[in-house]
Amino acid sequence: MSQRQVLQVFEQYQRARTQFAQAVAELASRPQHVETLQNAGVMALLRPLLLDVVPTIQQTAALALGRLANYNDDLAEAVVKGDILPQLVCSLSEQNRFYKKAAAFVLRAVGKHSPQLAQAIVQCGGLETLVICLEDFDPGVKEAAAWALGYIARHNSELSQAVVDAGAVPLLVLCIQEPEIALKRIAASTLSDISKHSPELAQTVVDAGAIAHLAQMILNPDAKLKRQVLSALSQIAKHSVDLAELVVEAEIFPVVLTCLKDSDEYVKKNGATLIREIAKHTPELSQLIVNAGGVAAVIDCIGSCRGTVRLPGIMMLGYVAAHSENLSMAVIISKGIPPLCTCLMEENEDHIKAAAAWALGQVGRHTPEHARAVAVANVLPTLLSMYMDTHSSEDLQVKTKKALKNILQKCTYLPALEPLLHDAPPNILKHIVGQFSKVLPHDSKARRLFVTTGGLKKVQEIKAEPGSLLQEYINTINNCYPEEIVRGIYQRIALSHLKKSICRRPSF
Repeated sequence: MSQRQVLQVFEQYQRARTQFAQAVAELASRPQHVETLQNAGVMALLRPLLLDVVPTIQQTAALALGRLANYNDDLAEAVVKGDILPQLVCSLSEQNRFYKKAAAFVLRAVGKHSPQLAQAIVQCGGLETLVICLEDFDPGVKEAAAWALGYIARHNSELSQAVVDAGAVPLLVLCIQEPEIALKRIAASTLSDISKHSPELAQTVVDAGAIAHLAQMILNPDAKLKRQVLSALSQIAKHSVDLAELVVEAEIFPVVLTCLKDSDEYVKKNGATLIREIAKHTPELSQLIVNAGGVAAVIDCIGSCRGTVRLPGIMMLGYVAAHSENLSMAVIISKGIPPLCTCLMEENEDHIKAAAAWALGQVGRHTPEHARAVAVANVLPTLLSMYMDTHSSEDLQVKTKKALKNILQKCTYLPALEPLLHDAPPNILKHIVGQFSKVLPHDSKARRLFVTTGGLKKVQEIKAEPGSLLQEYINTINNCYPEEIVRGIYQRIALSHLKKSICRRPSF
């Protein structure tokens, strides 16, 4: 065989390897082919190609492995069990930028599925290599590395700490200062994933100077970047008063309020989440938000969107109202009750209804004035109906019951309470009757109305346990009226029951 023929054989072999790697990479991008590729043992065939002398074949083989591993955790586990990770990690720092991006994609695809698979990357030294890639001159390599680190860090605090210990945070902060929007997005997302687990991890991100750079990007026109920036600031602020104050000191107000009017729903949601995470900590932080116009902005946001986008705004109003009478009144004055009532009645998801019920309970729990503001919105029957509905989730029932109790214990506006006498179960009824027993002894007009509207008659029909708190309330109400009126009502009730009993008797 001549030298030319030998070279032709090698060229044919190279073309065959290239075609094979490209074909597998193409097939792996389509879910319907993945199972067939797995059954054919394609993992074992791709592994030696990662060490091929031709860089293009190495990159294509890595891309194919990444697409397969990305599909499900079984294939990702096959990458780990096939000892492919050490091979990738060893060559990651030595190859060209195309291979680095493909290899980082494989690590990301493996690490995203479970903490155990992410831990396998840590154990083979993948974090240190990925951190080195964050210093690469190519933005695409940095982006791929940051993405992989984020997928590892998001699982739990231990893996997130491992990412921090590998030295990733300062380099990620540098990445958010790069001009490339895609790199900024992924770096901000990874900082968010690191910060979310604990105050200590969030503090590490803060110490690297992340807050100031993130705050500057709140008004960036790129919606996807704004989502990640707001998420990162939320994850930092949620842990403690000190961290929330550091976020506020970056002068995010009133700038962040513009995000609540953004056309992108996730920007709205993440903006409201950030405000919620700050408001929940202290009355002082909530007051700062009120002073910046934050309550009115959140109320407008709730009215302009639907579904889960509303949820953080609803909770933010609840947190603000919970802190003090004055802050709760700020929610009332800003006309926050009608949109909360709308959320309670319009939304389909029980967890959103539960949040609205909880928020209304926080608004109405302070004084009779606060309770009246909620009661006149005619929301009490809705809360009672949801509490008694057997189809309501357990959380919704708990939240509506607590809200009813909070409002009823302060409510002295009797016209809103009287309709509940006819439907409320005993555990709610005692709070309603209790309020009547507090108001009627001191209000002659209310006493007259209570008779003419049939309220007193309804109270006489209540069957309370002797010596119970409910019976004590009924006795207090009865003592507000002359004995002959109470006796007359009782006799009419007894006569009505007797007539019904006679009507039910069988005829012969």
